[in-house]
Amino acid sequence: MSHSTPKTKESLPRDEILRLAKIIWDYHHLNQKLEKADAIFVLGSSDTRVAERAAELYLEGWAPLVIFSGGVGRTTKDMEHFSAGEANVFAEVAVKMSVPKENIILENKSTNTGENIIFTRRLLARLGIHVKKMIVVQKPYMERRAYATLKKQWPDVEVVVTSPDISFENYPNESRPMDYVINAIVADVQRIKVYPEKGFQIPQEIPDEVWDAYEKLVKAGYDRLLIKKE
Repeated sequence: MSHSTPKTKESLPRDEILRLAKIIWDYHHLNQKLEKADAIFVLGSSDTRVAERAAELYLEGWAPLVIFSGGVGRTTKDMEHFSAGEANVFAEVAVKMSVPKENIILENKSTNTGENIIFTRRLLARLGIHVKKMIVVQKPYMERRAYATLKKQWPDVEVVVTSPDISFENYPNESRPMDYVINAIVADVQRIKVYPEKGFQIPQEIPDEVWDAYEKLVKAGYDRLLIKKE
C-alpha cells in the first residue's frame, strides 16, 4: 500500500510574510475614483467599519439611498451580535451616524457575495427602484472580487467600488488578527482565478508578482480559507 507524503510548510521570516501579503493587499485595491450615484450598495460582513464608510459616503452626499445586503454568512453565523443579519447590524451603525432610516433599504437573507447581488436585484425590482449607477462598499481586500462579481452578475449597472480607508498594517484588530487577514487575502486571489470559470465573476488579470506571492504564502501555510479541490 502506498502512502502519500504530507505537504510540508515552508518557513518564511515574518517580515517576508508581511511583504508578500502587502503585495496581495495592494492588488485587491482598485483605487477607483468616487462618482455621484443612485445608491450606495453595501456588502455585509462582520466588519462594521464597512458600514461606517457607507454612512460617511451618504452623509457626504454621494448618493441618496443606502442598501445594506447580508444575512448570516460564514463569518457571522457563530456571532450572537449578528443573529438578526449583517444588514440589520450595519443599518444600526448607519442610523447612529445620522443616516435617516427612510433612506435605508435592507436585504437580510443573503449568505455570500453572489446572493447579495441576486437578492438585492430582486428586492429593488419588487420595490420599483431602478438604479443605473452604484457605489459599492466592501472590505478593503475584497474590492477587486466585488467588482468582478458585480460586472458579471449585474452588468447593466455602472459600479464604483470603495472600502474603508485603512492601511494593511492597521486593518487587523482583535476580532481579525493579522494571520486571519493574510489567510483571507490569499483565499481571495484563488477565487479571482477560479470563479470566472464557474461563471461567478469576470476574469481579472493576476500579475506574476501577485501570483508568486500567493503561491509562497500558500506554501507557508496560509491556506486555511482556500477552496478545497473537488
